[in-house]
Amino acid sequence: MAIATLTSKGQLTLPKEIRDQLKLDPGDRVEFLVGSDGRITVWPVTSDVKTLKGIIPKPKKPVTLEAMRAAIRRRGRRR
Repeated sequence: MAIATLTSKGQLTLPKEIRDQLKLDPGDRVEFLVGSDGRITVWPVTSDVKTLKGIIPKPKKPVTLEAMRAAIRRRGRRR
């Protein structure tokens, strides 16, 4: 079990085993998410969403909104 102590300034040092598990390096950021059940999850924020731009190529032919809706309806019927 990893334990951290809160300083008087409200700071925590994440234990090494947690930093290793999250693959964090000095200067990386973490996000704290509070669930509806009160549980807190820590997520690494290692890259900006802008870095994902261009990862998926543009379709060769534009897709209409109606075609997207039809695909969603077909997918919904499979379940």
